[in-house]
This record gives sequence, structure tokens and C-alpha cells, in this order.
Amino acid sequence: MAQPDFWDDPEQSQQDIAQLKSLQRVVKPLQEAAGRLEALEELLQLADEDPALQQELQEELRGLERQIEELETQALLSGPHDAKGAILTIHARDGGTDANDWAEMLLRMYIQWAKQRGYQVELLDRQDNEEAGINSATVAIRGPLAYGYLKGETGIHRLVRISPFNAEGKRQTSFAAVDVSPEITDSKEIQINENDLKVETYCASGPGGQHVNKTASAVRITHLPTGIVVQCQNERSQHKNRAIALKMLQARLARLEEEKREAQQAAKYQRQAKVGFGSQIRSYFLHPDQRIKDARTGHTHYSFHDVMDGKIQPFLEAYLRWRMQQEKDRLGPAAPSPATQEG
Repeated sequence: MAQPDFWDDPEQSQQDIAQLKSLQRVVKPLQEAAGRLEALEELLQLADEDPALQQELQEELRGLERQIEELETQALLSGPHDAKGAILTIHARDGGTDANDWAEMLLRMYIQWAKQRGYQVELLDRQDNEEAGINSATVAIRGPLAYGYLKGETGIHRLVRISPFNAEGKRQTSFAAVDVSPEITDSKEIQINENDLKVETYCASGPGGQHVNKTASAVRITHLPTGIVVQCQNERSQHKNRAIALKMLQARLARLEEEKREAQQAAKYQRQAKVGFGSQIRSYFLHPDQRIKDARTGHTHYSFHDVMDGKIQPFLEAYLRWRMQQEKDRLGPAAPSPATQEG
């Protein structure tokens, strides 16, 4: 960064800065933990001579244990794309207007979580529903380990509540699908053949004035070999919408490659965890009681509004620990590790 030509390529400079922040996020806590350990050893020697320091010693020990637990959780984020930003898409599914409202609630939840962690959030695409909520939305969440933490959110999220859109006040079950992919900043990492693309333009819908409603600025791209469809209508320029849609497609293809690698590894041991876009992963209850339960990990929280305000970190960390245990179970006590097999 100190070199005179560092800022000559702004895009590359931003990538380098992001990489630096990711590395600092790993190195600094390790240095802090090592420093606390040294201080703890000194305190231990003093406590042998002065019993009054025993309470302070116990408090320092508990603090160091908590910090080590956090470091262990971060150590689980070692996937090829875990350090990258995330592109998160939410679609309303079954449940009518309630599902559209539920999709928007989830969108806010993830944005709140990102802001609490100091991450940047950019709205890439949003399609509002005519009555309430959204049909779909896509956001980029940028920050150290954003994809690593959020990748487990891919799947179906179910809400059970008394419907605010039902005059009879009946209980309604609504569904929304969340899809998370890594944000690819290096165009060479995932190369796309233009001949594999079907590009369509159409008039954008929703708020935005005459330009949005009358100009064919929205772009839909279908990747013919995989059938993946992405679309963007958030920008006024068709060129910008196309660029964003291609970025979304790169992210989806990167995640597809990651899933293939995981599936191949799991096939070696004839066991694979049921996760993914079509799996119901979490239920949120507002009636008859407040409760949020993850179907995979069993982690449960009893304050619906806390979770909707973005306090989902315990769910994300529980998923990482669950995946680690799944991997251990898959390998088995006698099975050699993948690294041993390959090496």
C-alpha cells in the first residue's frame, strides 16, 4: 500500500484493502489471545503468593476461554470462498401476500445483521409486490468472512403467525427462499462464455417513475448449460443492469462449483448432509408462542423481534459447528482425512 503506484488501479486497490482487512481479522485476535495468555501466566504466579488475586485470575481465564471459542469458530471458515463478500437473494414463495411481507422482513434482518458487523450493503435488485413486501431482492454484503458466515442461510425459511393481511385473524404459514453465493471480484476466477448466455431486456416494474416503467432497462440472463437465471432492474442503465446480472451469475456459478466439490467429497463416504436451496432450514414462530428453531442444528431462540433485528450470529455459528460435526461423522474415526488421501 505504501508503493506510489498502489492507487493507479482503484479496483485492484480495493481488493487488496479487502484482503488486508480479512488477514487482520485473523491475525490481530490471535496476537491478542497470545498476549492475554502471557499476562495470565504472570497473574498465575502472583496468585500463588497472593490468594486475593484468585477471583481476578478466574475472570481472566473465562475471558480467554471465550476468545478462544470465537477463534475456533472463525477457524471453521476455511472454504475457498469463505473470506469473500456474499450475494444474497430472497424470493417470496408459498403464502400469498404474507410470503411477500415475510421476504421483506428477512431482507431487513440480513441488512441489520450486516450493519451490526460493520459490513457494507449494496442493493443490487429489488422487485416490489403490488400489495405489500417484495417478490424478490438481491443484496451484496461485503466484509471479512461475509460469505463464510452467511452460506448456511441458503434454504427455505418458514414463518408462522397471525396474518396481518387476513381480516379473520387466522394463522398463516408463509415461506421464503434464501440463496447465498460468494461475490467474485476477479473476472478470471469464473469465466463465462458469451455463447452460453440468453440475454433478455424488459421494462422494469415497481417504483421509479416514467423512466423505469417505459424503458427496457431491466436485464434477465439465462445461463444455458446450467439453467441458472439472474435478473437486475435496479439501475437506470441497461448496461449497468447487465454488468450486475453477470456479477450475480458469476457468484451462482462459483457456488455451484463449490457444491460439486463438496458432493464429490461426500460421495467418497456415501453420506451427504441435507442442505441447499430447496431444503427447509429454519422455522420462525410468532403464534402461539415466540420461537425460532433451526431444523439442522436444533439451535433455538425465544425472542422473535431480536432475530428480526439482525441478532442471528448464534444461528450462523451453530451451523458452522454443525457442519464441522457432520464432516467428522462422515469421515469416521478410522477414515483417513482428504488431505492424507491426496498427499
